[in-house]
Amino acid sequence: MADMPTYPTRYAYAEAVQELAAANPDVVLLNADVAKSMRTNEFAERFPEREFNFGIAEQNMMAAAAGMATVGLIPFVSTYAVFASMRACEQVRTMICYPRLNVKIAASHGGLTPGQDGVTHQGLEDMALMRSLAGMTVIQPADATSTRKAVWAAAAHPGPVYLRLTRDPVPVLYDDSLQFEIGRAITLRDGEDATIIAIGDMVALAVEAADMLEGEGLEVGVLDMHTLKPLEGAAVVRAARATGAIVTAENHTLFGGLGSAVAEVLGEQCPVPLSRVGLGNTFAESGPYKELLVKYRMSSVDIAAAVRRVVSRKDRVRSR
Repeated sequence: MADMPTYPTRYAYAEAVQELAAANPDVVLLNADVAKSMRTNEFAERFPEREFNFGIAEQNMMAAAAGMATVGLIPFVSTYAVFASMRACEQVRTMICYPRLNVKIAASHGGLTPGQDGVTHQGLEDMALMRSLAGMTVIQPADATSTRKAVWAAAAHPGPVYLRLTRDPVPVLYDDSLQFEIGRAITLRDGEDATIIAIGDMVALAVEAADMLEGEGLEVGVLDMHTLKPLEGAAVVRAARATGAIVTAENHTLFGGLGSAVAEVLGEQCPVPLSRVGLGNTFAESGPYKELLVKYRMSSVDIAAAVRRVVSRKDRVRSR
């Protein structure tokens, strides 16, 4: 993966929402004083009458977005994941989700990718919070290409959407031929021994882990589960039945995110050995993104180790 081009998904979002606005006059953009960081300042220059900066007032911004949606506009709300999901949680719940309004929340700085900004800017609980809200669709694309596709898909999808983005660059995995569909996982590779189900920036690390394990004689599948809600349970069950062992990988707390969602499906429909890679019961510290992944056991090496564990558990079950 080291020789692959990289690009922050927050920048891909900014480019895609400009293209979308050029095609759809109902698209408006709201931001909470993050236009420079997310590059939505270019949208403001191109469509000054359709961009609204609320300053550091995320709660007011969500309320305004709800109002705009009631008159037929399609607001894209731009802020950081930690502020969208926590500071403005009540407004998202009551003003957007409860009436099922057509608001799209684009949340940058998800997970450990804003590593050096510290815990105040590391949105590590956001997807669990957004997933818990009735009517909310939760998406984290794996790369710049899928982000651009996700922006257009979100605009066409009725109701609230939470689109999680990265601060740091991530490898570009897909080309423009990608067929992106909300609620449908993407199979990056097939396997027989185990399947890694990953989301967001962890998809590239899952591919790295599968490559490592191939050298050890293990055939490991990789699923890009870009839509956390609605999760494609059928894809989880197919992978479990095909390989008998599952690892999840998310740049998020282990409580309430991808690992929890996959465990719910497996527990109800197809119990198999499962190991979850993500942030444990701790807050992270400041530091370079890749170094934090290593410190908190979320790197490709750690994903590979998790695969070895579930494969050994599967083998023990078979030997009984």
